[in-house]
Amino acid sequence: MQQREPAICLRTSDFSETSQVVHFLGRESGVLRLLAKGSKRKKSSTGGAIDLMCEGDLVYIASRRDSLGTLVEFTETDSHAGLRTGAVKLNTGLYMIELAGALLAEADPHPEVFDLLHNALARLAQPDAPVPAVLAWFQWRTLHHVGLMGELTTCSACGKPIGPSTRGAYFSSSEGGMLCADCEGVVAEKTRLTPTALAGLAALTATAAGQRTPLPDNQAHAINQILNYHTTNQLGKPLKMARYAISRR
Repeated sequence: MQQREPAICLRTSDFSETSQVVHFLGRESGVLRLLAKGSKRKKSSTGGAIDLMCEGDLVYIASRRDSLGTLVEFTETDSHAGLRTGAVKLNTGLYMIELAGALLAEADPHPEVFDLLHNALARLAQPDAPVPAVLAWFQWRTLHHVGLMGELTTCSACGKPIGPSTRGAYFSSSEGGMLCADCEGVVAEKTRLTPTALAGLAALTATAAGQRTPLPDNQAHAINQILNYHTTNQLGKPLKMARYAISRR
């Protein structure tokens, strides 16, 4: 039976000279692996070759067990052309879709992650987009929604408050949150949080609570490094686009 929903293209690979395997993030169905028969032909019944990050109206037949589903039609509504005019925005957008695809299991619906990705790509395409801040927000909220991000205002071990002025604070991927100076000694896996990183994390949590707090580039860069470190530990390997999207400054 055919199904229809909004979707974003996360990944493509060649299946044959004329067909693709396309990984979509569907709003209602989660990650979908679909065979786009004949999509690389000039005149394709499915709508033609599909590019990464493109959004549109997807019509498909779901897979059975471990087999591929079938793409019936994909009508593009947004190619995010604004992301393709410069390397920084393009690499950031590609990192975002790789992150979403890596963290979500196939056919596990996460409409809130779809909305996050949709909104982040749209904001990123705008001329005045604060790229590091958009990426920091997307990484943090995505990790939170999939259950891999703990509380960022208290120590995950003892519950002691941690804020911008806290000294000796750490982030532990294995603990999924922050550690104070009294508790960090018993956890081997951790990375120290600089004052800049602590200020940025405080700004993120304040914004989530409804307060409009700016996130300067230096704080966003620090947060992005920490969250990428966390993702790498959780996945057991780095994402391919991390080297291009995560600033080391």
